[in-house]
Formats: sequence, structure tokens, C-alpha cells
Amino acid sequence: QVQLVESGGGLVQPGGSLRLSCAASGSIFGFGDMGWFRQVPGKQRELVAAINRAGSTNYAYSVKGRFTISRDNAKNTLNLQMNALKPEDTAVYYCSAQNSGLYSGSPDPRKYDYWGQGTQVTVSS
Repeated sequence: QVQLVESGGGLVQPGGSLRLSCAASGSIFGFGDMGWFRQVPGKQRELVAAINRAGSTNYAYSVKGRFTISRDNAKNTLNLQMNALKPEDTAVYYCSAQNSGLYSGSPDPRKYDYWGQGTQVTVSS
């Protein structure tokens, strides 16, 4: 069972940047999509960005052009560079992975098999 551990969250002012990292305890080479989700209290967990085995990415409309997801299979890490942050980006961010490519492209969190514990991102002045 691979464990995912996020880091890099924190408090940042609007317009600032943060970089989230996710370290896997084992190889991510065989994983399908890997993604970053976020959740605020009372709302459903939403996909922020995902990257498949081939390196193709997709982003939520609200973060497109501001966030960049990257995956390093050699280092077993997943990263999310977040620029031009807005107060509405405030949430707990989760790293996640699909065990296979069967549901590649799905934004449904139920199609993801592994989850980190989450890291808080707060955008406020």
C-alpha cells in the first residue's frame, strides 16, 4: 500500500505563490492519473489538476493559467505550483492517485485509490 504525504501548504497573501509537493512511499510509475483535489467545509471535493502517465494535464477552469501540475516518476513525487493565488483558492489540498489508467481523465474522486492526509492552503491578507 503506497502512502502519499503532502507538504508545502500555508498562509499566503493574495497574488502570492505556493508550491505543494506530494511524496509517495513507493513507485508511482504504474499509477494512472495523479491529481490534486481541494475541499472546503460543506462542499464536495473538487479536482484542481490532474496528470496522466504520459504527462498530459488537465485543470479546473478556475485555476487554468495559474496552477501547474508536474509529476516525477523517478523521484516518486507530484507537485503543484500555484501562482496568483486568490482568497477563493483557500482549501485543504489533497494529493491522490489512481491505481491504474482505467479511469484516466475522470474528475470523480471516487475513481482515485490513494489519498494523502491533506495540507491547508489559506490565501488571505
